Order: sequence, then C-alpha cells, then structure tokens
Amino acid sequence: MAGPIAGLGLTALLLAGCTASGTGAAAVPTVTATPPAAVRTPSSTPRTEAEMTTLNSRLFDAATAGDAGAVRAAIAEGADLEARGSAGMTPLIAATKGNRIDAALALIDAGADVNAKDDIVDSAYLYAGARGHDEILRATLEHGADLRSTHRYGRTALIPASERGHLGTVKILLAAGVDPNHVNNLHWTALHEAIVLGDGSPTYVDIVRTLIAGGADVTIRDGDGVLPRDLAASRGYRDIVAAIDGA
Repeated sequence: MAGPIAGLGLTALLLAGCTASGTGAAAVPTVTATPPAAVRTPSSTPRTEAEMTTLNSRLFDAATAGDAGAVRAAIAEGADLEARGSAGMTPLIAATKGNRIDAALALIDAGADVNAKDDIVDSAYLYAGARGHDEILRATLEHGADLRSTHRYGRTALIPASERGHLGTVKILLAAGVDPNHVNNLHWTALHEAIVLGDGSPTYVDIVRTLIAGGADVTIRDGDGVLPRDLAASRGYRDIVAAIDGA
C-alpha cells in the first residue's frame, strides 16, 4: 500500500522539523534593544539604547530562569515585552519554551503578545499546545490566542498535540474551538498524525476517540489517498480501527 510507505518518509521529515524546534529550557537570547525614542519608563524618562538593552536583557534572563518577581520588576522599570532575542524569541516565547510557568503567566498578565512568532514560527500559544504546557496554554487562550494560527508545516496546535500523545491538551484545544479537520502541508490532519506518528497505545486510542468525538472527519484521506482507518489497520492498531468503525 502506498500510504504507509510514503508515511514513513513524511514521518522522518516531520520529526526532523520537530527536532529543530528544540526541547527543554531556551538559551538566554541576545537581545535587540527597542529604539530609545520609542520607549519610556513609567516616569516618562527617556532611556538610552544601551540602557534599554541592559533592561531587556534582565527581562530575558528572568524569563528564561523562571523568576516571575524579576520579570515583574523589569517590566515595571520599562522593559520591552516584545523585545527580540536570539532566534527571534520574545521573553514570553523564551519562558514558554522552558515551561517557566510563573514567568510566562507574569508576562501574559502584563500584556505580552501570545501570538508573536519567532524565527522558526513558534508562538507561545503554538509551542505550549505542541508541548503539552497546559497552564501556559490556558493562559494564552484566555488572552487572545489565534486558534487558526499555524507554525512550520502548516500545523495548528492541535496536530502536534495529537502526535505527541498529549490527551489533556487535545481536549483543551478542541474545547477552545480548534478545527480538528485542518490539513497541514504534509496533507495530514490531527487524526492522521495520531495514527501515523503515534504508537497505537491506549493513550493514542483515547486521542483518536477524543478527536472523533470533537468532530474529526474519518473520511479525509492523506496525501496518498489513504484513509485513517487503513493507516491504522496497516499498523495493526486494532483498537483505533474499532474506534473509527464506531464513528
């Protein structure tokens, strides 16, 4: 069957992209200062570019370390919430990539843009959804996350959450209204990825059931014209086949 064979090639491509997104705590970024004329402290005193660079560096350091108190202090002194560091990260993206919950929540509460994207097209919302950082994810949803936003490969937050086995995250995203039938650049939906990139374990069976209950269309074919049921059957995932047959 062409589907499973082609699926293996696409899997390698996609996993390579996932690796590029990085794991664990983000490196301390090199900060780009906001032009001094555009930034003022709460007392309206202009700061020099060098002063803003130092202040923004403090904010990045606090965000990546997860020090919410230091984050708030830097913000109170006029640090730029949307300053850009290495790889185009904002302080919020840096905190999210390290799963620094308290720091991320402090930044979001202060008004940081949850939809701002870095150089590899991750936003705080998309990364939190992809990695199962549910506390940060809920906060981004409460502060205007763009549910139709996509990152590299055209994936919504729901698709990598399904692929990585984050059942709770899948439920959060479906409840928020993310489209379960969005097709990414590899011609896969969340249902396809849960089958092709999952392992058929009980967690993935539950994800498939949850996606179907949330409106996933089991008749959408992948880029090779293969149905989700056939993808599951070819891998011996009997419980997933049964879940699809019961849809």
